[in-house]
This record gives sequence, structure tokens and C-alpha cells, in this order.
Amino acid sequence: MRELLEQVLAIAKAADSAIMAVYGRAFDVMIKQDHSPLTEADRAAHDVIRQGLQALPQGHPILSEEDVEGFSGVGDDGRYWLVDPLDGTKEFIKRNGEFTVNIALIEHGAPILGVVTAPVTGVAYLAAEGLGAYKVAPDGQRTRLQVSGRPAEGAMWRVLGSRSHHDPALTDWLAALGPYQMHPMGSSLKSCLIAEGQADVYPRFGPTSLWDTAAAHAIVHQAGGRIVTLDGQPLHYATPSQTLNPPFVVWGDRG
Repeated sequence: MRELLEQVLAIAKAADSAIMAVYGRAFDVMIKQDHSPLTEADRAAHDVIRQGLQALPQGHPILSEEDVEGFSGVGDDGRYWLVDPLDGTKEFIKRNGEFTVNIALIEHGAPILGVVTAPVTGVAYLAAEGLGAYKVAPDGQRTRLQVSGRPAEGAMWRVLGSRSHHDPALTDWLAALGPYQMHPMGSSLKSCLIAEGQADVYPRFGPTSLWDTAAAHAIVHQAGGRIVTLDGQPLHYATPSQTLNPPFVVWGDRG
């Protein structure tokens, strides 16, 4: 698993380079059928990741946001790759740096390996079952990740929220949480910051897809946190034909 994790990290870094080649110049923005934006950076990163994963000896099927129709179904061993080539396209278009590359390996509905890279900063987050979770600095230095745990009674919750999506149901949920400070941020970086211990909770009531969460889910889990639905069940990826996630909460503790 360690060797595979390093191979996936190299693939994600290659996708970073493809994205940054577009980021530094003018580019067109298209609108997909679901009304979400698409740029040539999304497609370029998808091509790099698809080619890289297909070259690996494991041969797992690939479900990518940019080629849902090309997914052949879960493998006989219950495994498949789940990919968002550019998570946070709206942030990419705004050029605020808060976008990522997400690659996860799913086994029987659970993410057992995840890599999230931030092309602008050069930072990477990675995790695999049995290996723990790590943050990789641009110079290659690695730091083991550990969630912060639940804040002390009466302490301020550090809450992360989406920069591009807002939902009225969130107001009531936050009111029940207790005193908090809200920090908006784009893409899967929110979950990675919880794995890093830099925030306590990230509630998400707006729409997300499987590929938005899976890689960071692996990282949060290996760092000692959890991503659960509103009824406390772990977010799962066992039915990839249903690409939308239910509302969920990322907690920096085991509950």
C-alpha cells in the first residue's frame, strides 16, 4: 500500500503541473449540463490522472467527475478509483488558490487511500489504511496528521464552511452547536485542515458528489476524525451510480 500511495501522489503532482500551466494564462470557461463550470484545466488534469492510474498494475476501474460515462463499474474485488481532477473549479476561476486534485481508492464502499494536492501552494495531504495520514510540504518534509479532538466545554468551535455554497439549514445547525467562529474555504482543503487539527468541524448541507469527499475522507479517517451523515452513519461510496452525497459533517474527533 505504501508504494501505491507514493505512485498516486506522483500522479496527483503531475496533474498539479497540468493545472498550473492553464492557471497562469487566459482560459475559457464552459458550463456543463449540471450548471457547474468546466475549464481546460479540468480536462487536462483528468487526462493526466486517467493515464497515470491506467498504467498502474492494479487495473482498478476509474470513476472521474470528467468521465462518469466511462466508468465500467466497481471491480470484482470491490475496488475502484474515485477522482476529482480539479475540485473547486469556481475557486480556480476566481484565482484564489483554494482548489485541489483529489484521488481516492475505494474498497467495498470505504476510502482506503486518499491523496489531495493543492497546486498553487505545492502542499499535499495523503493517507492509506494502516499507514496513517500525512501533510507533505513543498520541500518534501512530512508531518503526521492528528485531529484536534472536541473543544472543551464552552470553548469556541472552529467551523469551516464552503466559500461558494450556502444553505439555510446550516443556520439552525450552527445555533445548536454553541459558540463558534466561521472560516470560509473552497474545495476539499476544509476536510484536510480538520485532519491537520487546524479546525474542529465542517458541516455540509449543500450538494456534493462522491469525488468531492472521498480522498479527504481517507485522510480525515486516518488522522482520527470522521465524516458522517446527519444520522451519524459513515459517508460511504458503495453505490457509485448514485453520485450525490447526502448532507454530512466532518468532525475532528471519533465521537
